[in-house]
Amino acid sequence: MTHDQAILLLHVLGATVWTGGHLVLAIGFLPGALKTGDATLLRSVEERFERVGIPALIVQIATGLMLAHKYIPDPAQWFAFQGKVGAHIGAKLTLLLLTLAFAIHARVRLVPRMGERLKALAFHMIVVTILSVLFVVLGVGIRGV
Repeated sequence: MTHDQAILLLHVLGATVWTGGHLVLAIGFLPGALKTGDATLLRSVEERFERVGIPALIVQIATGLMLAHKYIPDPAQWFAFQGKVGAHIGAKLTLLLLTLAFAIHARVRLVPRMGERLKALAFHMIVVTILSVLFVVLGVGIRGV
């Protein structure tokens, strides 16, 4: 396995954990919590997921930056959206910034008061799940470029 293949493999594994975990939370646990108004199970699953989800996101960010540098060596051009590869990199970085903004807001403002803010947290979870799936779509799309 080459260095580039190892970086890509780590990136895909990180995406699998991050996106898969959010899909499980959003589809498997969130509807029940919203139906009952009880965030206890959701809180338990979310806390466990964070232990693997956050490291997976960190791996994705690190390997994503390495891959972006491979395609476009000048980081100043990453948000230029020039060409197909530049558009993919700019879009993925934009999704990353949105994901980080939603995740930080949820972690600081909503998770500590999950029981009181369940509907707001649900909105955040759905948005981050959609952003995660879009990451995967764009990641697959860049391979055809």
